[in-house]
Amino acid sequence: MTILGLDLGSRTIGVAALDRETGLAVPRFVLARRGTARDLDELRARAPGEDVEAVVVGLPLRTDGAEGPEAKAARRFADAVREAWGLPVHLQDESFSTAEAEARLREAGLDSRAIRTRVDAVAAAVILEDWLAAGG
Repeated sequence: MTILGLDLGSRTIGVAALDRETGLAVPRFVLARRGTARDLDELRARAPGEDVEAVVVGLPLRTDGAEGPEAKAARRFADAVREAWGLPVHLQDESFSTAEAEARLREAGLDSRAIRTRVDAVAAAVILEDWLAAGG
C-alpha cells in the first residue's frame, strides 16, 4: 500500500509516495496546476497504481501557527481529494519543508536549475516523512 504526499503550491503540486513496507518516502513528480478537478484527474492517472490508501497534504502554517489563505486553500484541496477519491486525507504542517528539500538537493550536488525542477516533489517527501515521524 502507498500513501501519497502532496506539496501544494499556487502553480505546481509536488508529489511523493510512501511505501508502508519499506517506510521510504520517494519524490515522484511535479504537476502543473490547472484547476482542482483537472489536478485530481491527473494525480489519479499518475498515482502509483490502485494501491493508494491515504493522502497527506502539506498545510502551510504561518510562523505563529496561524492559518492564512494558503492553509485554507490546502484544506479545501484536501476536502476535494477526500470527496473525489473516498480516501483518508491527513494534513501535515509543512513548515520549512521546501527549505529542507532545497538543502537536500544542494547537498546532492544539483545546480539551481535542477533544484527548481525537483524541489516540490522532494518537499512532498519531507512532508510525508514528517507525518510519519509524528505518528502517521
